[in-house]
Amino acid sequence: MKKMLIVETKLHLREWPFLLFTIGLPVGLLVVLGLSIPAMTVREGTGERAVDTQMPSLMTLLALLTLACSVVPAVLAAYREQGVLRRMSTTPVHPSRLLAVQLLINLAVGALSTTVLIVVGSLVFGAAAPRNWAGFILVFLLGTAALLAMGLVIAALAPSAKAAPGIGSVVMFPLMFLGGMWLPRELMPDALGVVSDFSVAGPFAQALKDTWAGQPPELMHLAVVAGGLMLFGGLAVRFFRWE
Repeated sequence: MKKMLIVETKLHLREWPFLLFTIGLPVGLLVVLGLSIPAMTVREGTGERAVDTQMPSLMTLLALLTLACSVVPAVLAAYREQGVLRRMSTTPVHPSRLLAVQLLINLAVGALSTTVLIVVGSLVFGAAAPRNWAGFILVFLLGTAALLAMGLVIAALAPSAKAAPGIGSVVMFPLMFLGGMWLPRELMPDALGVVSDFSVAGPFAQALKDTWAGQPPELMHLAVVAGGLMLFGGLAVRFFRWE
Protein backbone atom coordinates (compact mmCIF):
# COMPACT_ATOMS: atom_id res chain seq x y z
CA MET A 1 0.00 0.00 0.00
CA LYS A 2 2.82 2.41 0.93
CA LYS A 3 4.75 1.71 -2.28
CA MET A 4 1.60 2.13 -4.35
CA LEU A 5 0.89 5.45 -2.65
CA ILE A 6 4.39 6.68 -3.51
CA VAL A 7 4.14 5.56 -7.15
CA GLU A 8 0.68 7.06 -7.62
CA THR A 9 1.78 10.34 -6.05
CA LYS A 10 4.66 10.58 -8.52
CA LEU A 11 2.32 9.88 -11.42
CA HIS A 12 -0.09 12.54 -10.18
CA LEU A 13 2.67 15.13 -9.91
CA ARG A 14 3.28 14.68 -13.62
CA GLU A 15 -0.26 15.97 -14.18
CA TRP A 16 0.55 19.30 -12.51
CA PRO A 17 -1.63 21.39 -14.90
CA PHE A 18 -4.69 19.55 -13.54
CA LEU A 19 -3.59 20.25 -9.97
CA LEU A 20 -2.85 23.91 -10.70
CA PHE A 21 -6.28 24.32 -12.28
CA THR A 22 -7.98 22.66 -9.30
CA ILE A 23 -6.40 25.16 -6.91
CA GLY A 24 -6.27 28.24 -9.15
CA LEU A 25 -9.85 28.30 -10.48
CA PRO A 26 -11.71 28.39 -7.12
CA VAL A 27 -9.24 30.86 -5.59
CA GLY A 28 -9.38 33.10 -8.66
CA LEU A 29 -13.18 33.10 -8.67
CA LEU A 30 -13.30 33.90 -4.96
CA VAL A 31 -11.06 36.93 -5.45
CA VAL A 32 -12.66 38.18 -8.69
CA LEU A 33 -16.25 37.82 -7.47
CA GLY A 34 -15.42 39.20 -4.04
CA LEU A 35 -13.79 42.31 -5.49
CA SER A 36 -16.17 42.92 -8.39
CA ILE A 37 -19.58 42.34 -6.81
CA PRO A 38 -20.37 44.77 -3.95
CA ALA A 39 -22.86 42.36 -2.36
CA MET A 40 -20.00 39.97 -1.78
CA THR A 41 -18.09 42.39 0.43
CA VAL A 42 -20.81 44.48 2.10
CA ARG A 43 -22.21 43.10 5.31
CA GLU A 44 -25.77 41.81 5.06
CA GLY A 45 -28.55 42.17 7.60
CA THR A 46 -27.47 38.98 9.32
CA GLY A 47 -24.03 40.36 10.01
CA GLU A 48 -22.40 37.76 7.77
CA ARG A 49 -20.81 38.49 4.43
CA ALA A 50 -21.02 36.19 1.45
CA VAL A 51 -17.22 35.98 1.46
CA ASP A 52 -17.32 34.78 5.07
CA THR A 53 -19.37 31.61 4.57
CA GLN A 54 -21.30 31.30 1.29
CA MET A 55 -18.49 31.95 -1.19
CA PRO A 56 -15.71 29.89 0.45
CA SER A 57 -18.01 26.90 0.93
CA LEU A 58 -19.10 27.03 -2.72
CA MET A 59 -15.53 27.48 -3.95
CA THR A 60 -14.51 24.48 -1.85
CA LEU A 61 -17.31 22.50 -3.50
CA LEU A 62 -16.09 23.69 -6.93
CA ALA A 63 -12.52 22.57 -6.21
CA LEU A 64 -13.63 19.13 -5.07
CA LEU A 65 -16.06 18.68 -7.96
CA THR A 66 -13.26 19.60 -10.36
CA LEU A 67 -11.10 16.91 -8.81
CA ALA A 68 -13.88 14.32 -8.75
CA CYS A 69 -15.40 14.93 -12.18
CA SER A 70 -12.41 16.07 -14.23
CA VAL A 71 -9.06 15.09 -12.74
CA VAL A 72 -9.81 11.62 -11.34
CA PRO A 73 -11.68 10.27 -14.41
CA ALA A 74 -9.12 11.71 -16.84
CA VAL A 75 -6.11 10.31 -14.95
CA LEU A 76 -7.53 6.82 -14.38
CA ALA A 77 -8.89 6.53 -17.92
CA ALA A 78 -5.48 7.56 -19.24
CA TYR A 79 -3.84 4.92 -17.03
CA ARG A 80 -6.14 2.34 -18.58
CA GLU A 81 -5.38 3.40 -22.16
CA GLN A 82 -1.63 3.57 -21.55
CA GLY A 83 -1.59 0.07 -20.05
CA VAL A 84 -0.62 1.20 -16.55
CA LEU A 85 -3.61 -0.55 -15.01
CA ARG A 86 -3.04 -3.67 -17.10
CA ARG A 87 0.48 -3.97 -15.73
CA MET A 88 -0.86 -3.51 -12.21
CA SER A 89 -3.33 -6.33 -12.82
CA THR A 90 -0.43 -8.79 -13.02
CA THR A 91 0.44 -8.03 -9.39
CA PRO A 92 -1.52 -9.06 -6.26
CA VAL A 93 -3.01 -5.54 -6.07
CA HIS A 94 -6.78 -5.58 -5.46
CA PRO A 95 -8.82 -2.85 -7.19
CA SER A 96 -10.09 -1.58 -3.84
CA ARG A 97 -6.51 -0.80 -2.77
CA LEU A 98 -5.81 1.18 -5.92
CA LEU A 99 -9.06 3.12 -5.55
CA ALA A 100 -8.29 3.79 -1.87
CA VAL A 101 -4.91 5.25 -2.85
CA GLN A 102 -6.60 7.46 -5.45
CA LEU A 103 -8.98 8.71 -2.76
CA LEU A 104 -6.11 9.51 -0.39
CA ILE A 105 -4.05 11.41 -2.97
CA ASN A 106 -6.94 13.50 -4.22
CA LEU A 107 -8.15 14.08 -0.67
CA ALA A 108 -4.75 15.63 0.02
CA VAL A 109 -5.05 17.84 -3.08
CA GLY A 110 -8.54 18.90 -2.01
CA ALA A 111 -7.26 19.76 1.46
CA LEU A 112 -4.47 21.86 -0.07
CA SER A 113 -6.93 23.72 -2.29
CA THR A 114 -9.23 24.42 0.65
CA THR A 115 -6.33 25.63 2.78
CA VAL A 116 -5.30 28.08 0.05
CA LEU A 117 -8.92 29.30 -0.16
CA ILE A 118 -9.00 29.95 3.58
CA VAL A 119 -5.66 31.78 3.56
CA VAL A 120 -6.50 33.92 0.52
CA GLY A 121 -9.96 34.75 1.91
CA SER A 122 -8.36 35.89 5.14
CA LEU A 123 -5.65 37.96 3.46
CA VAL A 124 -7.83 39.63 0.80
CA PHE A 125 -11.17 40.02 2.60
CA GLY A 126 -10.39 39.47 6.25
CA ALA A 127 -12.69 36.45 6.16
CA ALA A 128 -12.60 34.13 9.14
CA ALA A 129 -11.58 30.49 8.95
CA PRO A 130 -14.28 27.88 9.69
CA ARG A 131 -15.52 28.57 13.22
CA ASN A 132 -16.57 24.97 13.92
CA TRP A 133 -13.31 23.22 13.07
CA ALA A 134 -14.30 19.78 14.32
CA GLY A 135 -17.53 19.81 12.34
CA PHE A 136 -15.80 21.28 9.31
CA ILE A 137 -13.14 18.57 9.22
CA LEU A 138 -15.76 15.84 9.58
CA VAL A 139 -17.91 17.30 6.79
CA PHE A 140 -14.91 17.94 4.55
CA LEU A 141 -13.53 14.41 4.84
CA LEU A 142 -16.91 12.74 4.40
CA GLY A 143 -18.02 14.95 1.51
CA THR A 144 -14.70 14.81 -0.30
CA ALA A 145 -14.64 11.03 -0.08
CA ALA A 146 -18.21 10.84 -1.44
CA LEU A 147 -17.48 13.12 -4.40
CA LEU A 148 -14.21 11.36 -5.21
CA ALA A 149 -15.97 7.99 -5.08
CA MET A 150 -18.39 9.41 -7.64
CA GLY A 151 -15.39 10.37 -9.77
CA LEU A 152 -14.06 6.83 -9.53
CA VAL A 153 -17.38 5.54 -10.89
CA ILE A 154 -17.08 7.93 -13.85
CA ALA A 155 -13.51 6.72 -14.42
CA ALA A 156 -14.64 3.10 -14.28
CA LEU A 157 -17.40 3.60 -16.84
CA ALA A 158 -15.67 6.03 -19.21
CA PRO A 159 -14.84 4.28 -22.52
CA SER A 160 -11.69 6.36 -23.14
CA ALA A 161 -9.44 9.04 -21.71
CA LYS A 162 -10.91 11.62 -24.11
CA ALA A 163 -14.47 10.77 -23.13
CA ALA A 164 -13.86 10.84 -19.37
CA PRO A 165 -13.69 14.64 -18.92
CA GLY A 166 -16.78 15.11 -21.08
CA ILE A 167 -18.78 12.63 -19.02
CA GLY A 168 -17.46 14.29 -15.88
CA SER A 169 -18.65 17.70 -17.08
CA VAL A 170 -22.15 16.35 -17.70
CA VAL A 171 -22.19 15.24 -14.06
CA MET A 172 -20.35 18.22 -12.61
CA PHE A 173 -22.44 21.16 -13.79
CA PRO A 174 -25.81 19.86 -12.55
CA LEU A 175 -24.18 19.10 -9.19
CA MET A 176 -22.77 22.62 -9.04
CA PHE A 177 -26.26 23.99 -9.65
CA LEU A 178 -27.83 21.72 -7.03
CA GLY A 179 -25.11 22.75 -4.59
CA GLY A 180 -26.22 26.38 -4.90
CA MET A 181 -23.48 27.71 -7.17
CA TRP A 182 -25.82 29.82 -9.31
CA LEU A 183 -29.05 29.80 -7.31
CA PRO A 184 -28.83 29.76 -3.50
CA ARG A 185 -30.45 26.64 -2.07
CA GLU A 186 -32.80 28.70 0.10
CA LEU A 187 -34.25 30.32 -3.05
CA MET A 188 -34.86 27.06 -4.91
CA PRO A 189 -38.46 25.96 -5.58
CA ASP A 190 -39.65 23.22 -3.22
CA ALA A 191 -39.34 20.39 -5.75
CA LEU A 192 -35.83 21.46 -6.77
CA GLY A 193 -34.89 21.89 -3.14
CA VAL A 194 -35.82 18.25 -2.47
CA VAL A 195 -33.62 17.12 -5.37
CA SER A 196 -30.80 19.26 -4.00
CA ASP A 197 -31.24 17.76 -0.52
CA PHE A 198 -30.49 14.28 -1.89
CA SER A 199 -27.84 15.20 -4.48
CA VAL A 200 -24.82 14.84 -2.14
CA ALA A 201 -23.53 18.19 -3.44
CA GLY A 202 -26.42 20.11 -1.86
CA PRO A 203 -26.12 18.71 1.67
CA PHE A 204 -22.33 18.85 1.45
CA ALA A 205 -22.30 22.54 0.49
CA GLN A 206 -24.85 23.40 3.18
CA ALA A 207 -22.95 21.49 5.85
CA LEU A 208 -19.73 23.27 4.87
CA LYS A 209 -21.49 26.64 5.11
CA ASP A 210 -22.98 25.77 8.51
CA THR A 211 -19.65 24.74 10.01
CA TRP A 212 -17.94 27.77 8.46
CA ALA A 213 -20.48 29.91 10.33
CA GLY A 214 -19.81 28.03 13.57
CA GLN A 215 -22.92 25.86 13.56
CA PRO A 216 -23.03 22.05 13.81
CA PRO A 217 -23.83 20.15 10.59
CA GLU A 218 -27.32 18.69 10.39
CA LEU A 219 -27.51 14.93 10.86
CA MET A 220 -29.66 14.58 7.74
CA HIS A 221 -26.97 16.25 5.64
CA LEU A 222 -24.30 13.96 7.06
CA ALA A 223 -26.48 10.91 6.46
CA VAL A 224 -27.06 11.78 2.80
CA VAL A 225 -23.36 12.39 2.17
CA ALA A 226 -22.40 9.17 3.97
CA GLY A 227 -24.98 7.28 1.92
CA GLY A 228 -23.45 8.71 -1.25
CA LEU A 229 -20.01 7.55 -0.16
CA MET A 230 -21.21 3.98 0.42
CA LEU A 231 -23.19 3.90 -2.82
CA PHE A 232 -20.53 5.32 -5.12
CA GLY A 233 -17.71 3.50 -3.34
CA GLY A 234 -19.46 0.19 -3.90
CA LEU A 235 -20.19 1.03 -7.54
CA ALA A 236 -16.57 2.05 -8.15
CA VAL A 237 -15.29 -1.32 -6.94
CA ARG A 238 -18.05 -3.17 -8.81
CA PHE A 239 -17.42 -1.57 -12.20
CA PHE A 240 -13.65 -1.12 -11.98
CA ARG A 241 -11.78 -2.38 -15.08
CA TRP A 242 -8.04 -2.95 -15.45
CA GLU A 243 -8.29 -2.57 -19.22
